[in-house]
Amino acid sequence: MFWKTAVVIPILKPDKNSALAESYRPISLLPVLSKLAEKVILARLNDHLERENILIPEQHGFRPRLSTSHQLLRVVEFIKEGNNKDECTAAVFLDIQKPDRVWHTGLLFKLITYKIPPLLFTC
Repeated sequence: MFWKTAVVIPILKPDKNSALAESYRPISLLPVLSKLAEKVILARLNDHLERENILIPEQHGFRPRLSTSHQLLRVVEFIKEGNNKDECTAAVFLDIQKPDRVWHTGLLFKLITYKIPPLLFTC
């Protein structure tokens, strides 16, 4: 299928063993129309998420006019506030690896649960 055809260029990660496949970052070169369609779908998806108040206010990554730097400032303020009140402050940070191995059935379930229009995620 034309939309899903990509030329993949492997780029060696810094200071990694070139003999190991996991040492490479795949860079996919996609058709221009595919990238354009992706931007249209993303805009519609973001509109839906904002309109329906699905994302929590603390979600800063991948959102317009917000960044992970904003979230970092929130964390610093939260820690300062806890220190000022002599409270113990703890945090847990997760870094999810290998997003290409996501459980697709579960992801589709979440999309349906959040009432994402099916035209945005079906082929």
